[in-house]
Amino acid sequence: MIIIDVKDSESIDKALRRYKRKHRQIGVIKELRKRKHFTKPSVERRTEVLKASYRLKKFGAE
Repeated sequence: MIIIDVKDSESIDKALRRYKRKHRQIGVIKELRKRKHFTKPSVERRTEVLKASYRLKKFGAE
């Protein structure tokens, strides 16, 4: 749960902006999307390796 302390002299726009920033930093949406579909650890590892090899091929070995 995200808690934002609103000060007396603070406008609601500033408080809302702080809430949105904190929401992004925590990564709530990313976590929800990740939990939506389960992928096996072996598949995750394989995609990691494929991405790394692509990056090496495209950017690294020059």
